[in-house]
Amino acid sequence: MRLRALLETDALGLRLLGGEDELDRTVRGVMTTDLRDPSRYLTGGELVLTGLAWRRDAADSEPFVRILAGAGVAGLAAGEAEMGAIPSDLVEACMRHRLPLFAVTEAVAFATITEHVVRQVSGERAGDLAAVVDRHRRLMTSGPAGGGPEVVLDLLTSDLDLRAWVLSPTGRQIAGAGAPLPPAVSAALAGEHLAAVRTGRRGPHRTAVQGTTYSLFPIRGAGRGASPVAASRDVRETVLSDWLLAVEADAGEWPAARLDLLQGVTQLIAVERDRRDAARTVRRRLAQEVLELVQAGAPPAEIAARLRVAAPVLLPGLGSAPHWQVVVARVDWNEGEEIPAGPVAQSLLEEILVDPMVVGSDTSDRIAVAHAGDEAIALVPLAAVSSIGGDGAGVDGEGDGEARMLGLHADVLLEAVRAPLSGGLADDGRLTLGVSAAVNSAEGLRGALEEARHARRVAAARPGRVCAAGHHELASHVLLLPFVPDDVRRAFTARLLDPLRDYDRRHRAELVPTLEAFLDCDGSWTRCAARLHLHVNTLRYRVGRIEQLTGRDLSRLEDKLDFFLALRMS
Repeated sequence: MRLRALLETDALGLRLLGGEDELDRTVRGVMTTDLRDPSRYLTGGELVLTGLAWRRDAADSEPFVRILAGAGVAGLAAGEAEMGAIPSDLVEACMRHRLPLFAVTEAVAFATITEHVVRQVSGERAGDLAAVVDRHRRLMTSGPAGGGPEVVLDLLTSDLDLRAWVLSPTGRQIAGAGAPLPPAVSAALAGEHLAAVRTGRRGPHRTAVQGTTYSLFPIRGAGRGASPVAASRDVRETVLSDWLLAVEADAGEWPAARLDLLQGVTQLIAVERDRRDAARTVRRRLAQEVLELVQAGAPPAEIAARLRVAAPVLLPGLGSAPHWQVVVARVDWNEGEEIPAGPVAQSLLEEILVDPMVVGSDTSDRIAVAHAGDEAIALVPLAAVSSIGGDGAGVDGEGDGEARMLGLHADVLLEAVRAPLSGGLADDGRLTLGVSAAVNSAEGLRGALEEARHARRVAAARPGRVCAAGHHELASHVLLLPFVPDDVRRAFTARLLDPLRDYDRRHRAELVPTLEAFLDCDGSWTRCAARLHLHVNTLRYRVGRIEQLTGRDLSRLEDKLDFFLALRMS
């Protein structure tokens, strides 16, 4: 809006004291201040309202007006309630700096002017932004986007003063305007969104995280939930793969026009989501072809030939024969659920592995994920970062150097995504993952696939909604635990641990924690006593009580091993 429009609004009762030639200036906001130097709060284009409390004498007017002019404000409106007539020194200073000056009658409150300016400016911005969004939508649906979601999010910030971010269901930031959200906040918002969508609540979903209110808008592509059949399916099939738009604002009191505008923004971003999904199609097809060859027991030469075909897509800059890891994921729904698990697991695994924080920025855009039955299987190419002396093969499978690989580690794979995904699955199902060791040839892929599958079974034997296990755990006793029948496991642990748990409940003796610490310290009395902050005699008394209650002898290796396994299976 223009300054001239304010002057022509009778309800505001503004009287022009100087600057008639500058009335076509654009007003972008309004600010009320009585600070002598308000420059830190000015961004340009404001109508500044002041009660003149900053003015002690005539000498104060010149520096105050000079600060406003230097900040690029649109105009100054001074109230007559405090001093009556506006001082002539202020009028003269505004004329020198070509700053339009208005007098505000005592009968008009600054709040009235502020409300009028905000309403007019917001309406104009929303209209302008809606036109921009509509133009972007037409461009993106007919050709390349040219800027992606960031362009629209920047417009939300610059034109509507709304900070917004596009997040994945795991909390990964896909796009944003301004500073990125802290990872903990992103994960919390993703978890709140997943929980809200699962319960069937209509968006936007409002939530407060670390004292800040956010409104969450679901982003769904054209193929998600559009048909009556898809709409009637359980929302759990899509909730774990949809993006969301997080806006730092409370949308509860927004007018319908602004809500419609934000819905238009989500539809625009959904077009970009569909484009990215389409780009994954080629990688999925290549992974499917390699997987089928591996599972069919095809000759290594045939698998290697297929990998060479995949090289231009998966291996730019990595060479023709990198190391590989295999990751297997599975979503197990509760009994009676009929949701296809394979596509859901595929989408989740792609989302987890596309995060540069998980796999490294040089690899995250090369992940190939296929699904077979209820499993999703990923082929992850690894880059060698250095070579050290040794007898192993290098990254090309030849030579005397041993490559140090940037590989995936099961213990950190789910660290950032466990909380939001657990919220999305809630009580309906589980996600388990297994990670193989790195292999450097087509011959090793079959073994890597089986290794990843075994590791996933180890993860499935653990408590929790989202679990992972790695290849290093397959060289120990834990490889056997997932294959022990549940009733045998329960009977074994109950026989050894229930007497200790009952005793702890009655006497608060902490025998079970003491047993865990004693075994973890390899039976060392001194180290265990120091860890538990106990006297050695107290520790000996507790261990004696454990032996008395269970009839076992903790000086014998067999009994130590039995206790160790019971604790692992409990």
